Amino acid sequence: MRKKPWKACIRTITIFFCIFFCFLSSCKKTNSKQPQVVLYCSVDQNIAEPIIAHFEKQYNIKVLARYDTEATKTVGLVQRLRAEASATMADIFWSSEVFHTIRLAEEGLFAPYHSDQTVDWPRNFSHPKGFWYGFALRGRVIAYHTDRVPTAEAPRSLEDLLDKKWRGRIVMANPKFGTTGGDVASWFVHYGPDRARSILRQLKNNEIRIVDGNSTAVKMVHTGQADICLTDTDDVYAAQRNGWPIAMNFLDQNNKGPLAIPNTASLLKGAPHPQAARVLMDFLLSEQLEQLLARSDSHNAPIHPNLAEEFQQYLIKHPLEIDYEKVAQQLPTAKKTAGEILP
Repeated sequence: MRKKPWKACIRTITIFFCIFFCFLSSCKKTNSKQPQVVLYCSVDQNIAEPIIAHFEKQYNIKVLARYDTEATKTVGLVQRLRAEASATMADIFWSSEVFHTIRLAEEGLFAPYHSDQTVDWPRNFSHPKGFWYGFALRGRVIAYHTDRVPTAEAPRSLEDLLDKKWRGRIVMANPKFGTTGGDVASWFVHYGPDRARSILRQLKNNEIRIVDGNSTAVKMVHTGQADICLTDTDDVYAAQRNGWPIAMNFLDQNNKGPLAIPNTASLLKGAPHPQAARVLMDFLLSEQLEQLLARSDSHNAPIHPNLAEEFQQYLIKHPLEIDYEKVAQQLPTAKKTAGEILP
């Protein structure tokens, strides 16, 4: 039976429009490729991931993030950046501390960065040439178990920890990694090398124990394996959120205040996605980012003046005035000396 001409015509038109719309769809996908940026990040993954997701949604830029482990905090990514120095895969390094960032800047891994966000940035939280910027502070503290250490007796300074009554009751993260290494290096700057070595020997005599990381140290206080530990503010906030009977005093150094440790952001030299990297850099240096971190479980203290009143409960009052560059210079010596003296 002969097919009706009008049916054949409709079929031809349908096939044509199907092919046409498929072609348009294909072109749309090709032309609307989402921009990407590669981020190396030593901030705790559970803190950083929601913030990165917020950035991706706001700017429609895909962030390919690589994180570090708790045991090798920051150091693992630092070594990776050094290994990739000749052909970096990363665009931005967002570090949870400043000391390794400074050393990488001295090694020439970063490119200078300037934008509207960096105008009038505090000098003590930035590199003179724009190789790094600091923000969102954590503080070094002495955490203690409130059921075993009365608040009135809880140590409040590094000097207090040298008292014999704390023998066998103290734990600290390994100074080879993370913020503990920077803290010990600050002793070498603030007290001088001889006094810093004496402090390490006295801590050794007080049978201080070395553990994998700050969170492990706090957990050992919670479980009764220790009574006090040296750690950071964010780990204490995490413990309190879990309902653990943990309180803290800032780790005062010789009545001059505690060490405040900023996050840092740096643009890698030869960044493969420079345009997207600039957007991410400005986001990391924004008030919005500090708001997100202050409201997160980490409760970092913001440095933007407009945020001081809103988050005053997290501010680090009267922090130690210290040159971060000098602390970074002392880092290898401090880590080596601590490794030789401490168990």
